[in-house]
Amino acid sequence: MKMRIDIISAVPDIFTSPLSSSILKRAQDKGKVEIYVHNLRDYAFNKHRQIDDKPFGGGPGMVLKPEPFFECIEKLLSERSYDHIIFTTPKGRIFNQKQANRLSLAGNILFVTGHYKEMDDRVREKFATDELSIGNFVLTGGELPALVFLDAVVRLIPGVLNDSESALDDSFQDGEKIEAPYYTRPAEYRGLKVPEVLLSGNEKEIKKWKEQQSIALTEKWRNYNNKISGVNND
Repeated sequence: MKMRIDIISAVPDIFTSPLSSSILKRAQDKGKVEIYVHNLRDYAFNKHRQIDDKPFGGGPGMVLKPEPFFECIEKLLSERSYDHIIFTTPKGRIFNQKQANRLSLAGNILFVTGHYKEMDDRVREKFATDELSIGNFVLTGGELPALVFLDAVVRLIPGVLNDSESALDDSFQDGEKIEAPYYTRPAEYRGLKVPEVLLSGNEKEIKKWKEQQSIALTEKWRNYNNKISGVNND
């Protein structure tokens, strides 16, 4: 079954280059996924194609209006059902590999991205099945997180990657385990040497070294994340 991904955005041009490059382009060329980007302004009511307005209750910034989102989402829903309607928002759950694996099994996914200050919350209340974030920080819009989700999910679709690029050995596929370091030719460069064990040809010792490195790097990563999670980011 071919996956279909729809994206709603106020600035659709952000997606042009990433969708026509690398793995995302290859996946589309192979017929593994169809990706459609919908311009929110095409669903605006007035002649100026206005999609934002000042927030009720005052405050800085502009808020994306509900009408264009409702019009676009309802049109898409009238044409097909979606396994997931994902809103990209800093308020959402932090995205991880487990979620990427889950989403890669879907048939149809709809990403709804905000921009400017925020979007009218009635859109989220009405349609969101998932709310995802790439971290505890604020971006100009949800387009870049949507691209992160796209890349993480599409590369997991069977047949997108070749054997040498297999996603099964990637970091975080085995729980929170990080891969051991990789090296290639030359064996020495500017005084920096590849670990001798990798040049030994001893598969048992190489496997042991990789496991040890993976454990050490995972522990270092976990300790770092535990440390920064306790930092007060004003």
